[in-house]
Amino acid sequence: MSTHLAAALVIFCLLQIFIVAKMGGSLLLHLGIIIAIGGFAVAARGLERRWEMLDQSGLSCHGLALRFRRDLVQLWSASIIGGLLWIPVAIIFRALFG
Repeated sequence: MSTHLAAALVIFCLLQIFIVAKMGGSLLLHLGIIIAIGGFAVAARGLERRWEMLDQSGLSCHGLALRFRRDLVQLWSASIIGGLLWIPVAIIFRALFG
């Protein structure tokens, strides 16, 4: 899970930076990126702790595999969709503040 968390965080960061840069991001949007990345990192650490506890729980391989696949889908969905959410935010910000 750690490898997936690290890769998802990198993709999340790159998507945000690329989108805000393409949309002509201001200082306020860049500060928003910092806050979003910090929130994602905190959530990722929580998921990492969950997997440390699940690893020690003695669940069957099938039970762990099912949870792993579910968590991977949620992780990558959140990473990609969360990064793409900056598109409407940047458009609205640009419309309001030029």
